[in-house]
Amino acid sequence: MTENRPGTRLISLLGSYGVVLALLLLILFGWARYDYFLGLFNITSVLRYNSMFALVALGMCFVIMTGGIDLSVGSTAALGSVVAALASPQGPWIGLGAGLGAGLLVGFINAIMVTRLKIMPFVATLAMMLAASGTALLLADNQSVSVSYESGFTSIGQDNFLGFPIPAWIALVAYVIGWIVLNFTSTGRGVLAIGGNEDATRLMGLPADRIKFLVYLASGGLAGLAGVILASQFGAGQPIEGVGWELFAIAAVVVGGTLLTGGVGSVGATLAGVLLLGILFNVLNFENGKGWISLSAYWQSVIRGLFLLVVVILQAKLSSRGSVAVRDH
Repeated sequence: MTENRPGTRLISLLGSYGVVLALLLLILFGWARYDYFLGLFNITSVLRYNSMFALVALGMCFVIMTGGIDLSVGSTAALGSVVAALASPQGPWIGLGAGLGAGLLVGFINAIMVTRLKIMPFVATLAMMLAASGTALLLADNQSVSVSYESGFTSIGQDNFLGFPIPAWIALVAYVIGWIVLNFTSTGRGVLAIGGNEDATRLMGLPADRIKFLVYLASGGLAGLAGVILASQFGAGQPIEGVGWELFAIAAVVVGGTLLTGGVGSVGATLAGVLLLGILFNVLNFENGKGWISLSAYWQSVIRGLFLLVVVILQAKLSSRGSVAVRDH
């Protein structure tokens, strides 16, 4: 009989909610050290900017939970921003639909390659990463594409609703839907089952290929939506933007406790991971402003990478200790 000791429970809780604890500690540190860190302007700026990464990370979370990977999300976001900018003179809804449609098309091709052609996700999405990047450069003629300010397209990325940035509202709605799908639908249970053991999932009669198809389609669509926000927020479609976004998304998902091997994951913890990495970048900017140190964007990337490594190592240690504690008792 397993004995539920306090130490075992503490290790389990830290393994599950470590990212939330780290996020709270980072916020407390920023509040204590910097003026206006919790001011309305800084909070809305962080939420507005990181909403793009939150959308990309949400799609990546579901893909990784199936045991796959999507390396094309950054290039898909760049393509979505260019397509949305080109369509922006027709109005905000047309621009939004065009960018979203571009992302869904990339996701559809990824899904076909993975589920029908049985190409490894790494290879399939790597090919689409290159294809989407090249397409974005071709459509944009290798330069930024200005959006139409007269059509109201920029309101998607720059305006607020009820005092909250519209991009943050979009990301919040997406995460609520993702949380519901993962926890209360057969598709969500299928996602985790495929990541745990795909062969067993097929033997159980679950539609593994259909679920994986939907996951890759959603990942592309969310990346395209992030591209729409990128174009409307900065006033231009950016064909060379999105470089490294897939790495940020993977980092946020892993920091949130989702296993790269699949089968285990959390939508809420992924959002916490996005906020943790985003606020870390914000803290480094505040630190530069104090004048004690001066860190370039390159050094900030190094620090974020080291921070990610420390978090992942700590989570791995906590998980392994929790497993040992359960076996020993």
